Amino acid sequence: MRWRKIKTLIMGASLFLILSPSVKAQDIPSTHETGEQIEKVLTDKFAEGKYSAKGADTCLMCHRKNNTVMAIFDGVHGDINNSKSPMAGLQCEACHGPLGQHNQGGKEPMISFGSDSPLSAPSQNTVCLGCHQKTEQSGWHSSLHNMEEIACADCHKVHAAKDPVLQKQQVSQVCTSCHTRQKSDMNKRSSHPLKWNDMTCIDCHNPHGSFNESALKKTSVNDTCYSCHAEKRGPFLWEHAPVTENCSTCHNPHGSVNDALVKQRVPQLCQQCHADDGHASRVVTQPGSDAFGAGMGCLNCHSQIHGSNHPSGSNFAR
Repeated sequence: MRWRKIKTLIMGASLFLILSPSVKAQDIPSTHETGEQIEKVLTDKFAEGKYSAKGADTCLMCHRKNNTVMAIFDGVHGDINNSKSPMAGLQCEACHGPLGQHNQGGKEPMISFGSDSPLSAPSQNTVCLGCHQKTEQSGWHSSLHNMEEIACADCHKVHAAKDPVLQKQQVSQVCTSCHTRQKSDMNKRSSHPLKWNDMTCIDCHNPHGSFNESALKKTSVNDTCYSCHAEKRGPFLWEHAPVTENCSTCHNPHGSVNDALVKQRVPQLCQQCHADDGHASRVVTQPGSDAFGAGMGCLNCHSQIHGSNHPSGSNFAR
């Protein structure tokens, strides 16, 4: 694919992260309307390697009046004193590619980012991945976000003093702009404190992908839960099979209308596995009531449902 050619050229030029989604390509001529045509032009520009001798000064002759563009100097990517910053190297062209003839009328395309960019998400992302190849991004290529062609610029904003998605108070807001079902769960009466930002989505998930299920940071659902709920880890003398298998068998970690984030009320939750026929305590003296449905249902007696270390705790009653 053509964008792979761009990747090779971009990485060789030590390209860095992304621009703001609001920055667009400049007046693409009609002969370069499609993304493939623009990628072909960009490939040729990289092959020629005509970078500006004056770097950012050339770009700012036209773009200095754009507040979004100038905001790059408020953040780490615009820090000329940081050797890892693109501004200390090829400057604007580190991310947007060689200037070429772009400043002669603004008709020659440059690399642009965000939803308005004519370039595909994988093409945009190769620029970012030219520098960002740390452990946190090691699972990106197999991640669902990459498979769905989500661009880095869809979440990140580089032309800013601080990237909003890296601020704890805004992480969940960015994630739930797409993950609307989880946003709904977060606002149910029983939920983790995500909507108050005491927790964030990235406490459990790696948005850049991981080699674990659901992009979890830990190796399993249970290990993720145990990082906070250590008292449920065990080991227990008497273990409850669904508990040791997967916490999400009974709980919805994003939120539920039932207490303790359980997917259904007890006893209905318990009766998915445990048939109520023949239970020794089924009948009680009060008419229309039984041990299954009264009060907390099964948990009236089986209070140690996550596991028990009592010698007589085989039924999790003590």
